[in-house]
This record gives sequence, structure tokens and C-alpha cells, in this order.
Amino acid sequence: MSHAIEVREASSGSRTKVPATMSGVLLLGHGGLEKLEFRDDIPVPKPAPGEVLIRVAAAGVNNTDINTRIGWYSKGVKSGTGAGATTGFESSQDDDASWSGVPMSFPRIQGADCCGYIVAVGDGVSPERIGERVIVRNMLRSYVDYRPWDCWTFGSECDGAFAQYTKAPSRETYKVECDWSDVELASIPCAYSTAEGMLHRAGVKAGEHVLITGASGGVGSAAVQLAKRRGASVTAVASKSKADEMRALGAERVIGRDESVVGHLGKESVDVVIDVVAGPAFAGLLDVLKRGGRYAVAGAIAGPIVELDVRTLYLKDLSFFGCTFQDDMIFTNLVSYIERGEIRPNVGKTYPLERIVEAQQDFLSKSIGGKLVLVIPE
Repeated sequence: MSHAIEVREASSGSRTKVPATMSGVLLLGHGGLEKLEFRDDIPVPKPAPGEVLIRVAAAGVNNTDINTRIGWYSKGVKSGTGAGATTGFESSQDDDASWSGVPMSFPRIQGADCCGYIVAVGDGVSPERIGERVIVRNMLRSYVDYRPWDCWTFGSECDGAFAQYTKAPSRETYKVECDWSDVELASIPCAYSTAEGMLHRAGVKAGEHVLITGASGGVGSAAVQLAKRRGASVTAVASKSKADEMRALGAERVIGRDESVVGHLGKESVDVVIDVVAGPAFAGLLDVLKRGGRYAVAGAIAGPIVELDVRTLYLKDLSFFGCTFQDDMIFTNLVSYIERGEIRPNVGKTYPLERIVEAQQDFLSKSIGGKLVLVIPE
């Protein structure tokens, strides 16, 4: 029979109890929304040496949660996320349907975004960490011994934040001191690290013109803020209904997502493209790049298969950056931006954890600007 975990609080020396079981959402396999199951009898994980146990307070919803659920990363899938977002893809193959290309094990607790409080520590971790409010680096390096270009995604290759408790490597669990709410902090890890990683890899500098697709989504809105932080001029591609929201985040121009970027900007007018959409609009993104321009991509929600005229690539001396792996400085820098008040997340709506299906449906509808966040009670 399982028993509650007894935990010493670092500040007072008193002892509290972590329950033996918790509420959470299990992903039972690749497929439709029916693969998500809310349960209240999931065993609470125990921190291994070097790990911390976190009481999760809030967890953001991300496109990767949906892509992982439906098996979109499989090379058998040729269309955008939306085509199978609620039902899954028959063409998806389980053996290559994860971030890493390695078959996932089920059930899995997803959730790449975690804000919470450390309640217990494994061997080798100072108990002084207990009580810290933290966020977890979503691209984990500890579990792969910091090998170059290798990482685990929190909530994919290991359990994540869609539960009352989760565990993570202590050295990749960051204390954050700021006046933000738990919901705001939970908006940061996946979207902002993805955006900052793209801007870092593309070497975005002050005074450059940056075009950002999918700008009203989590990664896109983060990229708008982070590009402005670097002193760049931003053109956002988003629904026209969200134009005011994009300008409030710092975009100088907003182009409707169904409009021609070439028609609005002209050819060879942009230094850097930050893309999470791909699909049919891909060729136009290359047309607006200047000679020597840079294209960075970390998503393909409109479709992963695009038409590339290789002559455009080499005759214009373009540089392409595929962005999944993140340099170690990316997450450390994000925490410093938060603590210095240089960024602020755009939260659209919150939901209790048990309404995760509704949250994902709203996410897919693209009707709500800003980050959607699941709130997880004690």
C-alpha cells in the first residue's frame, strides 16, 4: 500500500505531507481528443538523485502538446496540424511520432510548460530549495548528459506538467523572483524559449526588419516581444482581428494571415523571417528576404511539405536555421529578462486542468489571442 511522502520545509524545519496519488491527465496513445484521460489516482512521482519534486500551479497549452498527441511528427503525416487535431492521423506511425523520433511510452503525462513550487528534493539536492517558485526548462539536457544537439522535451520523452505534481532535474529547474502570477510564469518555458532560440540562432540585431508568422500564437507573440527587446523592427503576420493586440506587443506592421507578404512589403525587404507556419505561404517568405537574409523555423502548423526553388536559396545567399535544440544560455537569459521586467506574457484565457479538451479546442480555433493556461489546484 502506498503512503504519503513526508517533506521537511527548509525554512521552519516542520514537516508536511505530499499525497501518494494525484490528479492529472494521461495521454493513452497517439490519436484524437479521446486519448486524453483525466484521472485522480495517478501515483505522485518520487524525485531521483539530482531531481526535485514540484507541486504544479499552472501549465501552458502548446502546439507541441497537440502535435505529440496526434502523432504529427511522424513522416507519414504530410498535412498541417489542423487536419488531424481532434481525431489524429491514420498515416501517423508510432515509431517516429515523437520529437526525438524514438517511440513514446504510454501512458504519458504531457505539459511542456511548468510553473510550480518545490516540495521535495532527491539525494544530492539542497533541501534549501524547498519552497522555491520555479519554472522548468522545457528542453532538458540532463537526461542526455548534455550531448551536443540532443535533448528531451518535458512532457514528451518524460512526464510533464499536466498533473498536480511533477519532477525535473534540479539544475534545469529555475527559481524566478518576480511579481508575476503563476499563470503568467507558466506562459514562458516552451513558447518563449522557442522564440528566443530562433532569434538567437538567426542572430537578430538592432535595426533589422524581422517578419514573424503566426504572431498571435504563443511562440509568435513571444517572438514579437523578444525581437523588439533586441531593437528590431517587426512585421507580424496574424489575423486582422488581432492587429491591435500585435501592435500593443510591439509590432510596427500587421499583415493578415491570408494576405500576400510580398504584396505588402515588396521583394527583398526583410532581414530575418521567424516562421512557425510554413505551408503554402513558404515561397513568399523567401521572396521578401533580402540577399544574405536568414530564415529560422520551429513549426509548420499550415503544413510541413513546401515547395522550395533551390535557386532562390543559393542565388540570394540565404541562410536557413532549423530550430529545436537550444543553447544552454537561452533559458538562463529568459529568467533574467523576467526578473529585469523586460518582457511580459500575453495570457488569453485560463482553464481548470480537467477542461484540457476545451482548452485544446480553443487553441485550435485560433479565436483567442495570447497564451492558454491550465490552472492546477493543490
